Amino acid sequence: MTTPDVTVVVAVYNTMPYLTECLNSLVGQSIGLDRLQVVAVDDGSTDDSGEELDRFAQLYPDTFTVVHQANSGGPAAPSNRALDLATGRFVYFIGSDDHLGEEALERMVACADANESDVVVGKMVGTNGRYVHQKLYTGDRPEISLYDSELPYTLANTKLFRRELVEKHGLRFPEDLPVGSDQPFTIEACVRARRISVLSDYTYYYAVKRGDASNITYRANHLARLRCTARIMEHTAGLIPPGPRRDAVLKRHFDWELSKLLQKDFPALDPDTRRQVCEGVGALLEAYYTDELRAGTGVKRRVRFGLARRGAVDELTRAIADETAHGAPPFLLEGKHAFALYPGFRDPAVGLDDHWYEARESVAGRLANGTKLESAEWEQSGEKLTLALKLRLGVSGDTSSAFVALAQGAMPKTADKPGARKLPEDALRPKAVGEFTRKPAEDGTGTLLGARIPVESVRAKRGVRVYVDVAGATYEIPVRTEGLPMPLARRWGSTTPHRVAASPNTKGRLVITTAPLWEPKLGVGARLRRALSSSKRK
Repeated sequence: MTTPDVTVVVAVYNTMPYLTECLNSLVGQSIGLDRLQVVAVDDGSTDDSGEELDRFAQLYPDTFTVVHQANSGGPAAPSNRALDLATGRFVYFIGSDDHLGEEALERMVACADANESDVVVGKMVGTNGRYVHQKLYTGDRPEISLYDSELPYTLANTKLFRRELVEKHGLRFPEDLPVGSDQPFTIEACVRARRISVLSDYTYYYAVKRGDASNITYRANHLARLRCTARIMEHTAGLIPPGPRRDAVLKRHFDWELSKLLQKDFPALDPDTRRQVCEGVGALLEAYYTDELRAGTGVKRRVRFGLARRGAVDELTRAIADETAHGAPPFLLEGKHAFALYPGFRDPAVGLDDHWYEARESVAGRLANGTKLESAEWEQSGEKLTLALKLRLGVSGDTSSAFVALAQGAMPKTADKPGARKLPEDALRPKAVGEFTRKPAEDGTGTLLGARIPVESVRAKRGVRVYVDVAGATYEIPVRTEGLPMPLARRWGSTTPHRVAASPNTKGRLVITTAPLWEPKLGVGARLRRALSSSKRK
């Protein structure tokens, strides 16, 4: 019998009916059955998975090798058993609830042969709401590095590996890791590979989230995930010396695995579990969280790490619970520095330096969420009409730069999701027009901004926006009405009467519309010019 080009390893435990689609996708591969070996290990399934494997083995006896064993508690042991039986030039791993695109194996083997690649990563997508990181798949790349690409965020073993590499270095899966056992294998393979290639021209792999969310990743508890993450990080540190390369890989584990332990479900854990999580996360921070990694971490995540490292369990619990219930805390502005006022800030008992709380990234989204309109009304004196606004800003301290202006046109598409944006350094800053008052909110969690904006007798539709300087940058924040009742439209002016209205647009942002009550009739040419001018403004 000739050596197959690729051995597909399938570790199976109770994945019916998804298993059938998985196996059908393998026998339907365009590479052909004569170039394919499938080694499937049933890890003590209690549903019909074992019988389904036997059925395929009877249908395709020259392709399928099926092994039945007692349950081991995870995919590592069955994957290792399958590797011992693999004979292909390459080996590929697939989850038994997932499936492949028809040309997946043929395309990946061709890529590996053409580029002498030891690892080939084919584009994956999620189905049934399963999340799959996509930033690696920006195009076909014959060669990438583990250290300067998005590969650390794609560490599942669902890749094509040259089996010679696997056997040369004795790569196997740690069988005592219930979660993430594929990461040490994948990381070491990528560290030792001569070349790693990425294919994005085709959907190679469909990752399925089961209807009952019974994938093993979704079932592990906090302490199990913590223990597994610690083992993965220790293994990685043993392969890669300290420095930028190690940071590039471990950044993923701080961004994902460890951050997920400190999210909104953390306060609901029992006190002893919360303490153990903080101790474990703190130990990993002490060992691997370099100054460079800390500087590149957003303030929300950085504060949570800092509190965990200091063992400030109560402050961490409150920080997470408060943000979940009420949104991000306000900022304290001091010169060109902005500090997020999370629990523990400048608390000697906690002992965290200010830089843990300093916001260095764009804070447009936080400012948008923290800016609240409290009231809006017209004030008229003779021919002068003013829009009087009361707003609450999610910043305190030096807010002397804050003002309100009326801006023509929509917010640019580059604005953050809540609508706010950090102005480019070369952007023209609008002039403050009107009168403003600024005073600290009574509860000390923001600034009350009063604005009296004169309304002009012109035909215009302009958005109401707040401008404020934070950490040396100017931010533009559209004012949202938040469902507040707006003042009634009104007429003003005796010489040239106008109508003015304050109302939310389709995105809930406050817009002021002014127009003459009547105008002299225009000729066809003038009306056409006005229509063209209006369409350009939109």
